[in-house]
Amino acid sequence: MEQIDSIAQAAKDGDVSAMTALGKRKLAEAAKTGVRTLEEGYELLQAAAGKGSAEADYFISLIDGIFAKEQHEWSLALAHLRRSAERGWQSARQQLCLLATDRELAAAALSGQCDDDVWEKLRATIDIAALLASPAATEISQTPRIKIIEGFASTAECAWMIEQSRGRIEYARVFEPATGMNRIDNLVRTNGHAWFDILDANFVLMLLRARIALATGSARPSLEPTSVMHYAGGQKFAEHADWYDATEPHGAAQIRLHGQRVATFLLYLNDGFEGAETEFPLIGWRYKGAPGDALFFMNVDEAGKADRLTRHTGLPPTSGEKWLLSQWIRGVPGVGL
Repeated sequence: MEQIDSIAQAAKDGDVSAMTALGKRKLAEAAKTGVRTLEEGYELLQAAAGKGSAEADYFISLIDGIFAKEQHEWSLALAHLRRSAERGWQSARQQLCLLATDRELAAAALSGQCDDDVWEKLRATIDIAALLASPAATEISQTPRIKIIEGFASTAECAWMIEQSRGRIEYARVFEPATGMNRIDNLVRTNGHAWFDILDANFVLMLLRARIALATGSARPSLEPTSVMHYAGGQKFAEHADWYDATEPHGAAQIRLHGQRVATFLLYLNDGFEGAETEFPLIGWRYKGAPGDALFFMNVDEAGKADRLTRHTGLPPTSGEKWLLSQWIRGVPGVGL
């Protein structure tokens, strides 16, 4: 508590680093306490950015990206990302280079062989409309409702999300209906994963989440925090369902508080492994996407009831390792970043 108080006092006195740190703390609190702390964090970051903080500008770009709908709102988010890059924030520079359509200029920027205005030039080549667009989906099954979207993400976006997850992988947990807690269960799930809350997020992820929302017809606030799953050789996620069981007290509580988990969106991030298909054993179907391909399925039927046919398995790799972005979607807004 003493450390928090000292940071708050330093921020009040105008210390840029403290203002940025406190702003980030408020953003983290927003996930638990609501929009007010998000607004407080945003205001602190704006003040820090006004004093030259590259990190503050970076997080402002993420918040703007969370709420951006129109082109001018995305442009404002990119302006903060560009200013963060100009001020030296390495992640902002890397992402501007990844998203820019001028690959020659991006390569020059990464190598340091460029003019001072390179970050504005790169920002000007970014096509937000194209980045939010999704290829058409192919229907696989009507009961349960399953679709695939080939080429949903670029290989560069996939590689970026893998690299942002390395070093952050922890044991994945399963929801325990009897207690309402998440716990490690090596009989059910042995793979690892990395969660992305607002402090771990990045601009590429903001664009992916917006693209997922548009492709699935979902409200972006109904997207849960994103995770990236990692399967080393032999690791698995045994047969399970993503929906909450309304007949279980803790499942019913989840539905009442945050809405049913109505859909699942899986983005395949890499190749170079054998096995590790996503299997739906009750309908006898498996899928193994190439990097950038996506699998989308509704966890509920058209009446909104849990669809037991969506029970699925993450089969283990027989060689190599598998990376997979997982995005759960609720039936009501309010659980996302």
